[in-house]
Amino acid sequence: MGKRGRWGREGDGELGGWGMLSEILVKWGRGENPSSEEWQYLRGETLRDEAFGVNHSNVAAVVEKRSHLFRAVYPQIWAYFQGISPANFEFLWHLWLPLAEELAVQRQLMSRPLIQGILGLQGTGKTTLAAILKLILSHLGYQTLNLSLDDLYKTYGDRQQLKAQDSRFILRGPPGTHDVGMGVEVLQQLRQSLPVLVPRFDKSAWGGAGDRAQPELVTGTDIVLFEGWFVGVRPIDPALFDDAPSPIVTLEDRQWARESNQRLIEYLCLWAYLDKLLILYPVDYRVSQQWRLEAERQAIAAGKTGMADDEVEEFVKYFWRSLHPELFVKPLTKNPSWVDLTVEIKGDRAELRALGAVYRPRSV
Repeated sequence: MGKRGRWGREGDGELGGWGMLSEILVKWGRGENPSSEEWQYLRGETLRDEAFGVNHSNVAAVVEKRSHLFRAVYPQIWAYFQGISPANFEFLWHLWLPLAEELAVQRQLMSRPLIQGILGLQGTGKTTLAAILKLILSHLGYQTLNLSLDDLYKTYGDRQQLKAQDSRFILRGPPGTHDVGMGVEVLQQLRQSLPVLVPRFDKSAWGGAGDRAQPELVTGTDIVLFEGWFVGVRPIDPALFDDAPSPIVTLEDRQWARESNQRLIEYLCLWAYLDKLLILYPVDYRVSQQWRLEAERQAIAAGKTGMADDEVEEFVKYFWRSLHPELFVKPLTKNPSWVDLTVEIKGDRAELRALGAVYRPRSV
């Protein structure tokens, strides 16, 4: 197989192997108008977007409107990725653009800022989603604030005290390592359209243990994108830990899982400020470990600090012992009481991730 060139693989033609959607959008980004056959293809392809209200009666108007937004943001998105892969074009057309348009419409109907929660396991693209939405929404005239659950970590000193009290808090991240009260105060002020000092977190401080960074003064926010690995996750029936999936295998593992589940109660007052919740969920949650492994290998290859393979395995399992995706996240993907949109992520390698089903959970 030939090397991948700027657009495709050598020997396959300029856009060989990319698929028709990617080819049309690349040419569109260059200023070339689609042929009548390509317009027809786009309409058929866009009918996939039932979750965003697309149907046979409105698909032509949707494609026309979305095309204008695509052409407006294409140069900046190209610059953000330093090129766009076929998978990114699929995400752009079927998720990022329609979701940004939906958020803009919903914000127009509100008298205060909209707070959109984004729940995603490691490697599912929640940070990328928030960054691209912010870029697109700026073109639509909305000021967007990206806030991570990581920004709400307790200080390094507080987490050291927590670890001294309970040695199982070996890493930041599980329930109990965040300043929930601070998060509530920030979201409350944002909802009230007040100037707010938004906390930020420096993961490189204290040799990678991390600590609070200089807060950011924010005013005039229209939309808040609040993302994190367990944003919106709720406590479950403790009896489910009696027969929990691996790596919750020992009595000690089950006790830690139960305690993490109990600590989630403290976060419910924070989730109460979410207007909407979106889940990015891999079809097989276990692939997130492979994605993290690849990211660490790439960091090491680039001369940066990274974890060895065995460290990555234990790192990921530590979080699964705290809040197992099969127990806490998967049930939410079908729960219309808490979740507005579920986005499935396919692929067993980070560079081959693809957009799966996008749907609105419905009551059975």
